[in-house]
Amino acid sequence: MTTPGVWVLGDLSDDDRGHGMGIVVEYAGNTGNPRWAPPPPFNWDYRRFAAPNPAGAIPPDHTIEMLIEKHNAADNGFNVWTINARPFSMDTNKPVLDLQLNKRYRLRFRNAPDDLHPLHLHRHAFEITCVAGTPTAGVRKDVAMLGGYQSMEIDFVADQPGLSLLHCHRQIHMDYGLMTLLNTT
Repeated sequence: MTTPGVWVLGDLSDDDRGHGMGIVVEYAGNTGNPRWAPPPPFNWDYRRFAAPNPAGAIPPDHTIEMLIEKHNAADNGFNVWTINARPFSMDTNKPVLDLQLNKRYRLRFRNAPDDLHPLHLHRHAFEITCVAGTPTAGVRKDVAMLGGYQSMEIDFVADQPGLSLLHCHRQIHMDYGLMTLLNTT
């Protein structure tokens, strides 16, 4: 925001921006037609924010493997996403992972398709402990972007009794299976 003028701030996709995923930003005293300037290429990497020495990470009590897959056009032409070969069912509210209160868990995600998944864990903060095979420490989130064909490990303490939702924040992915319930007792 260091270049005065009238700009469009919005989605990188021209089509999405053209359908409303952008807003005009006008600096005081500037007029004219809004301009779009694509940002320079940039690869997001949580490792940039990690503590310098991740070797002292607290080991988890349990590790849960989470393989994310996509089944193209599997539900009346819509893609279906699964965790460990199971899509979430709103009819049965399953699958459910049973967790023990106050135990430390590591969720080890492996994203088999090229889709990006902003993964959100309700009611808990987690620490990203490994990204694409590189140990990390100190990056605490409740949503983390899992890239296409990427792996990521997150650790959290199951300190919230009852049900918590783990899901992709892309609505269509969630609607077509990419979520699960965690039940802490």
